[in-house]
Amino acid sequence: MWVDPAHDPRDTGQTVEGERDTVLDYLRAYRLTLRMKCEDLRPEQLAARSVPPSTLSLLGLVRHMAKVERDWFRRCVAGEDVPRLYWSESDWDEAFSQVVGTQECVDDAFRTWEAEMARADQVIAAEPDLGRTYLHHDRPVALRDILVHMVEEYARHCGHADLLRESVDGRTGQ
Repeated sequence: MWVDPAHDPRDTGQTVEGERDTVLDYLRAYRLTLRMKCEDLRPEQLAARSVPPSTLSLLGLVRHMAKVERDWFRRCVAGEDVPRLYWSESDWDEAFSQVVGTQECVDDAFRTWEAEMARADQVIAAEPDLGRTYLHHDRPVALRDILVHMVEEYARHCGHADLLRESVDGRTGQ
């Protein structure tokens, strides 16, 4: 097993009640799961790609999730005029395609991801109404839907991370 269930940091031992707290707890747990999948690996292991021609890597997933956090919470919900992360007109997939196995790339990715999660948490905390809508590509989307989408996004990519981590050192998820 990845971690002894009695010492799993995702299990807070707290009883979660209500829609908001439930969704936020799932988001917290999946964020932590992605971090755990990346623990104790060298930069070149984090940057190792799955199978050609895919650019999928653990480090790419961290960069991608930093980008997704920013796009939804800072750009959409908070309406901040901040540049997109790991994206350009010529390469929409820089989160994955520009990954290199250096400590500098790893440090940048994790520092950026941490900052985007922290800002997202501030944005979420400032809006008590999960039904409040925001425009995304000229379509209204409720904060509730954004949060559920984020849980889905993390859950899907944590599944990818399970396979990527197993291919690096044989460790599997639970």
